[in-house]
Parts: sequence; structure tokens; C-alpha cells
Amino acid sequence: MDKNPTRYNVQLYIYDLSRGMARSLSPIMLGKQLDGIWHTAIVAYGDEFFFGGEGISSCSPGGTMLGPPDTVVELGETEVSEEIFMEYLSSLGESTYRGDRYRLFEHNCNTFTNEVAQFLTGRSIPSYITDLPSEILSTPFGQILRPILDSIHIAPPGGNVINGGRNI
Repeated sequence: MDKNPTRYNVQLYIYDLSRGMARSLSPIMLGKQLDGIWHTAIVAYGDEFFFGGEGISSCSPGGTMLGPPDTVVELGETEVSEEIFMEYLSSLGESTYRGDRYRLFEHNCNTFTNEVAQFLTGRSIPSYITDLPSEILSTPFGQILRPILDSIHIAPPGGNVINGGRNI
């Protein structure tokens, strides 16, 4: 048995979908300060993986229309091989993370990256990201906007959809 298994670096890419507007408008609209509207992706094995309205997608790091991330968090290393990881993603893409299961507040890109981060490294993504939906919905304006926002499916253009273990 190999005493020195191959280790792969795992990063969290964080994008502010509001491009800084949440920081200035949230106190007026929500009555509380939000630093951003976060989209996240996992970068491992030389690719960026994310979940949106089309399902699980991949691209080269920073390769979506969002451009380079606002922040990169080093999540650590994994010994999970790329082959096992791709089988895992394929399984998620056929069940839990199909595109039709996307829900902006309950089952989104951040839910996906948190689950994948835990699978690969045993670490969660930062709570300020995973807590954002409940922060928004805890405000009166968030409750008013919820029906409109629930219909939004975010799928950053520029990725290849992973479906059933194959790239489409």
C-alpha cells in the first residue's frame, strides 16, 4: 500500500454577484449590512466546479462570465482521486444536484460547495456564506422579495454541465 498517497489542493472561489452593490444597498433595503451576494465554487484537479440552474458544471478556474473570483480560500488538501471525485459528482448530478432541484435560498451553489468541501477535506465553507439566505429572509423586505427570488435560477455561463458522468 502506498505510504505517501497523492494529495490534491482544494480551494473555494468566492464571487460577489452584486459586484459590491450589496454592501451599499443592503442597509437601506434590508436594514442590515451584507458584504455581498455570494456565489461559490470548488476548485480541485485543475477545474472549477459549481452548481446552478443547469446542474453541476465545470470550467477552467475563473472561466465563467463572472471572471476571476473576489476571494480564494484554501480549504486544504484531499487524498480523494480525481476519478472517485468525478464519480461522486456524477452521482450528485443525477440526484441531489440536478438542475431542477436548484432553489435560490435552500439548495444553491453554496449548499453544493459546502457538501463537496466536506467530502474532499472534511471542512465546511465559511458560515457568512451559508447563513446569507436566512439573513435575507429574516428581514421584512426579504420576505416580500422571496416569491420573486425563488423563481431565479443562477447558472453562470461558461461551464460544461456534468450529467451522468459525462460532460455535455
